[in-house]
Amino acid sequence: MANQTLPDPDALAETPRGGLRQWIDDRFPFSALWAAHLSEYYAPKNLNFWYYFGSLAIVVLAIQILSGIFLVMHYKPDAALAFSSVEYIMRDVNWGWLIRYIHSTGASAFFIIVYLHMFRGLLYGSYRKPRELVWIFGCLIFLCLMAEAFFGYLLPWGQMSFWGAQVIVNLFSAIPFIGPDLSLWIRGDYVVSDATLNRFFAFHVIAIPLLLIGLVGAHIIALHQVGSNNPDGIEIKANKDARGNPRDGIPFHPYFTVHDLFGLSVFLTIFSAVLFFAPTFGGYFLEHNNFIPADPLKTPPHIAPVWYFTPFYSMLRATTTTSVHLWMAVLAVAASWGAWRLRRRPLRLTGLAAAMAFLLWAMATVDAKFWGVVVMGGAVISLFVLPWLDHSPVKSIRYRPTWHFALLLLFALDFLVLGYFGIAEPSPIGYWISVTCTFVYFGFLWLMPWWSRLGVCRAVPERLVYHPH
Repeated sequence: MANQTLPDPDALAETPRGGLRQWIDDRFPFSALWAAHLSEYYAPKNLNFWYYFGSLAIVVLAIQILSGIFLVMHYKPDAALAFSSVEYIMRDVNWGWLIRYIHSTGASAFFIIVYLHMFRGLLYGSYRKPRELVWIFGCLIFLCLMAEAFFGYLLPWGQMSFWGAQVIVNLFSAIPFIGPDLSLWIRGDYVVSDATLNRFFAFHVIAIPLLLIGLVGAHIIALHQVGSNNPDGIEIKANKDARGNPRDGIPFHPYFTVHDLFGLSVFLTIFSAVLFFAPTFGGYFLEHNNFIPADPLKTPPHIAPVWYFTPFYSMLRATTTTSVHLWMAVLAVAASWGAWRLRRRPLRLTGLAAAMAFLLWAMATVDAKFWGVVVMGGAVISLFVLPWLDHSPVKSIRYRPTWHFALLLLFALDFLVLGYFGIAEPSPIGYWISVTCTFVYFGFLWLMPWWSRLGVCRAVPERLVYHPH
């Protein structure tokens, strides 16, 4: 025993370990990625049901990609064959009806989940520092999702698909100088035709999905870089133990993977119920007119997009000459007030002159179609600057004044009302309600630097408020 020599530590370190996992780790950082994003990624321990929707969005994205692959196997991107190929999928392909309904129901489910996910961000201030980039990536995903849904909406080549695409593409012609050429380039023809169908098919199947997957990856990486937010709006990385782990955090795996599996089971139950018992959802998920072949010579009596576009479509319809004059008056008053607050007299006079010149130009060159596009696009673009509009001293709605929560609920209700009147037939009452709701939508966002500072916020605790169950 005295003459026995101990093994050289360096030699042990050079001895290769066996196993498939080690073989993979030597060539690809699988274990490091698993640890960084799952087993050693610490998430706040008080995440509630509002945090289901991020993982559910990834699941629905996978469902859409898989079902889309099977649909493409039988779909014909040809104006003369597109509608009949969809009917062939529904009637003759084995389980084709199920795949088609999975894809159409999944599109609506995707938007429901994304809207709830964004509402959770508004609820708990998940767009605030240091998560501004996470929010911007999320808004880009929302834009890509809208583009993906719009391009895919034409592919069945039904009546509503055809005329909906005709209306939306024609909106681009309202852009000054480049509008007519831009709309012609998008269509590939002077009307929505076979060239348009092929372009939309390429964007829907290849270009937008690739961009969407890349943005989802960037969204997750940015989130894991700064850490998840929580209902209290407290940064758990500010309080760590001796090992450097957050005291108020727990590993995402296995705790939150099980947590999300429960949410997934509830979602799949609801999704399956809609899929098998109400796949068209009364004409909201699949319009009745889309079961009629596209006819360029016969316009449907009431053209409206799918329900998830209707809030923005309602803003577009509410933008007429009358409402544009109201908008211009409001903008002129706001610009004049901002210019009047400038300290230097020359700057104040210059600002007032610029505001009046803008008002006169807008009044003289008013084009309701153009300003409708501006309002509709501005409703989405305004979300990108939300991190810099909120000046409240606290993040979470839990510690803000009660009326802040009431304003947020009003904003959500306003969005739902816009969605309803966007799909309803035009009426004078609906028009003025839509105009009012459009002002409320933009007022909530662009007056946030003012109203978010008002009121007395409650004290935010140093540690998370967590009640084990």
